[in-house]
Amino acid sequence: MFRFKKKLFLSTLMLITLMLSFTPTAWADGPITVTILHTNDTHAHLESFEPWGQPVQGGIARRYTAIQQVKAEGGNVILVDAGDAFQGTLFFNQWQGEEEAYFMNALGYQAMAVGNHEFDSGPAALANFIQQANFPVLSANVDTSAEPELADLIKATAILEIGGEQIGLFGLTTEDAAFISSPGDNVVFNDAITSAQAAVAELEGQGINKIIALTHQGYSADLALAAAVDGIDVIVCGHSHTLLGSMEGAAGAYPTVATSPNGGTVLIVSAYEWGKYLGRLDVTFDADGKVESYEGAPIFIDESIAEDEAIAADVATYAAPIEDLKATIVGQATVDLDGTRELVRSQETNMGNLICDAMLWKTAVEGTQICIQNGGGIRASISPGDVTMGQVLEVLPFGNQIATFGLTGADVWAALENGVSEFEEQAGRFPQVGGLKYTFDPGQEAGSRIVSVEVKNADGSYAPIDLGAVYKLVSNDFMRGGGDGYDMFADNAINAYDSGAVLADAVAEYIGANSPVSPAVEGRITQVEAPAELPETGGEGTQEPAAGLVIMLGVTLIAFGVYARRREHKVI
Repeated sequence: MFRFKKKLFLSTLMLITLMLSFTPTAWADGPITVTILHTNDTHAHLESFEPWGQPVQGGIARRYTAIQQVKAEGGNVILVDAGDAFQGTLFFNQWQGEEEAYFMNALGYQAMAVGNHEFDSGPAALANFIQQANFPVLSANVDTSAEPELADLIKATAILEIGGEQIGLFGLTTEDAAFISSPGDNVVFNDAITSAQAAVAELEGQGINKIIALTHQGYSADLALAAAVDGIDVIVCGHSHTLLGSMEGAAGAYPTVATSPNGGTVLIVSAYEWGKYLGRLDVTFDADGKVESYEGAPIFIDESIAEDEAIAADVATYAAPIEDLKATIVGQATVDLDGTRELVRSQETNMGNLICDAMLWKTAVEGTQICIQNGGGIRASISPGDVTMGQVLEVLPFGNQIATFGLTGADVWAALENGVSEFEEQAGRFPQVGGLKYTFDPGQEAGSRIVSVEVKNADGSYAPIDLGAVYKLVSNDFMRGGGDGYDMFADNAINAYDSGAVLADAVAEYIGANSPVSPAVEGRITQVEAPAELPETGGEGTQEPAAGLVIMLGVTLIAFGVYARRREHKVI
């Protein structure tokens, strides 16, 4: 009897011990709703800004307010970023990512994917950023094991505890980062799909059944990812600067709903660029971790959202040293760099040539052949002598970034037609160019003014454009998005890539690398001259046709008479 009671006691004790030591897994007993706040491609835009003809928008002090407003609702909120916080304004030039770590910490970010631009200043700057960040920086397909600066700093996965449950995260980075950024020889970019499958398996092996991918590879690549990999519930997209939602110009719905190989629902979201929007997705997961329902929309960050005073004051502190940066001499010019408003909007200028040459130089590794830059984006001239960063910014003040894409010869022709369609108004769409030359006739109807287009060959010669061929273009992101009437750039671009590289920085780098610069007007743009008109006569500047004919006939007869007398005199 005693032995039986002893065994019963020991069994009960073991059972109680097991129950007390049991750690609940992420598998839910019921549904849970999570609010995912997200950004991507913010590109060091800490201050609010005013894009051409648009209201004030963006700014990290306003974003902070928007985040706090959502958190005040009391839900299960997580805040994440899909990469490319680096590069884009002088804040990055000055602080090399330290400013991003500071403000992302202040706003309460909980995870971030590695974007290609995080490698722009090499492994050391990225390592410094990660070491200062209070959140994991993720990429499952980036192998940094051979890079001493970054070894063990970038994680493949992370787990967030929220609402008593666990959410799994993993990151992906575009494989193109190897040649469009500066990661060095020791960083390896592996296949994204294979890496994603391994990351999902790792998380599921830990009992995680709700998984969010933070990806920096572009919207189209994320559609392919959703269709190829099981286990992903939400993809927060970066790299392609994709606008999703019901607003004009959106590339798709917010969220875009895709289907995984096993039939699961995958929600894809993106928040455009530069902190113009804060993405918000409310998603409910059932007890098995499957998406049960969802709703959401990007929050437009405009003047209706007040700036947080403390964050705004910190931004001002980080902005102060930038004035010294503007005084930095980037190179020299031996000639006037002519950015006169009337000229850049009506004819070839050496400033337009310089800018296009810089863009082609900056993107040479991508094989770009043609540059088209709107004259309206050129806002000042530079005198001979030292050239400062501040002067370059006066020429290119809009913070535009470089964009590359493929375009057929027919669409290039159409783009040039658009560019000269408002020649009389000296509109900003007038195209300054590089890698080609064109002739236009403003005397013809708009849409039929381009007479000829020739593309520059590798040997420096020119050949007529092939309307059926595809050419690699470089332009700015404003035009690539259809600005100034360049709809064909937005609608027909092939493999478009808004690089995030700032146009002004590229021009400054080009001047420095080729200093002193002496760009010339060299016949890239030719205008067909209108035929000379006879001077008008008469008090009101008009002349009846018949009377004009009589006068012309009289002048002709008099001239003939004089000629005859001279001829007669000469014979004698």
